[in-house]
Amino acid sequence: MNAQKRNEIFARFQAACPHPTTELVFNHDPFQLLIAVLLSAQATDVSVNKCTPALFAAAPTPEAMLDLGLDDIMACIRTIGLYKTKARHILATCRILVEQYGGRVPEDRAALESLPGVGRKTANVVLNTAFGWPTIAVDTHIFRVCNRTGIAKGKTVRAVEDKLMKVVPKQYQLHAHHWLILHGRYTCKARKPLCEQCLINDLCEYPAKSTI
Repeated sequence: MNAQKRNEIFARFQAACPHPTTELVFNHDPFQLLIAVLLSAQATDVSVNKCTPALFAAAPTPEAMLDLGLDDIMACIRTIGLYKTKARHILATCRILVEQYGGRVPEDRAALESLPGVGRKTANVVLNTAFGWPTIAVDTHIFRVCNRTGIAKGKTVRAVEDKLMKVVPKQYQLHAHHWLILHGRYTCKARKPLCEQCLINDLCEYPAKSTI
């Protein structure tokens, strides 16, 4: 795919949704976002959003989460996959935040990735959504959309991320993550993409697409 096509794709995404954001529910707080994203690994945003209101009401800060304790954390998130492991990661992460960072989420990639249960994708989401970094967290939706459309092909998640950071025009990098996720979640679906409803149908290079 050439640069002109990519620019037009993101221009259309911007025109359709000027201010995209995560569908995870949190109180515009880096800590709550971090916990919500940690919980969303191998789970849907919908399932996470069913649990986090009660969890954050009981423990809105790292200090309060430590006071809540492992059993009560597990009780709040037990409907989410891998909840026992995630509860342990949450508790360990909160302890580090309190002891090493004064209860604040660090605006630093290496520091974030050193937290239990936090990988590159989670760190990218936090840096982008909480701190305004132009990072792109490649999940299954973005990986599929980028390979299917030709926006940024790659055999691994990291390869797609690196390609996106090179080819997405700078003025669109801040929101590219959310535009691509939303496109993959609601239009460019895995089993049956809604090509007839796609606003970039004429630009997409997917060989099997249906045309409008």
